[in-house]
Parts: sequence; structure tokens; C-alpha cells
Amino acid sequence: VQLVESGGGLVQAGGSLRLSCAAFGSTFSINAMGWYRQAPGKQRELVARITRGGGSTNYADSVKGRFTISRDNAKNTMYLQMNSLKPEDTAVYYCNALMFEGIIYWGRGTQVTVSS
Repeated sequence: VQLVESGGGLVQAGGSLRLSCAAFGSTFSINAMGWYRQAPGKQRELVARITRGGGSTNYADSVKGRFTISRDNAKNTMYLQMNSLKPEDTAVYYCNALMFEGIIYWGRGTQVTVSS
């Protein structure tokens, strides 16, 4: 499975961005998916994740109420709508996919920069 993120960029504080993660290959074996981020000098952290059917989601406390994760299995794409962005949201955002067989795949990441 190959995961390709897009939608990152530079935005002012208070603005919005929508990230996309397109999956290619054996997408029928993808179970849960998630968004992670890594800021300079910090460890990679979970932002949000979603089950295969989209019926269950969970978020990091720092993004609750501002970010929304979703997925469209017909398009093999996951999204992250980010609103009310803050400078501390600046990071490289990665998507990942947990396969039914337990393998985890990662995308290469997309940069999000929020200016104050």
C-alpha cells in the first residue's frame, strides 16, 4: 500500500486547511487509518484516527473541537479538516494505515506551517 498526503501549506493563525491522504494498492486490506504529526525536535504524535467504517474516531486533546477526521472508502482517501489553526499546529503531518494483517504503512508527510 502506498499513501500520499497532500493539502499542506502556509496559513495564518485562525485559518483552515484540509489534508488528504490517498491510498493505492491493496486498499481492501486497510483497517483503521490515522493522522500523526511531528514538529521539529519533537516526537511524532497522534492527531486523530478513524476506524474502517468511520463510525469511531478519536483525537488528541490539543485538536479536539478544531480538527475533523473522515474517510471515503470509495475513493480510498482519508481527510483531516483543520480549523482555527494555531502556530503550535506547525508540523509535518503523516497519514498511516493499519492493515488487517497488522502491518502499518506510512506516507511521506506534508508540511503545515501556521504563522502568528
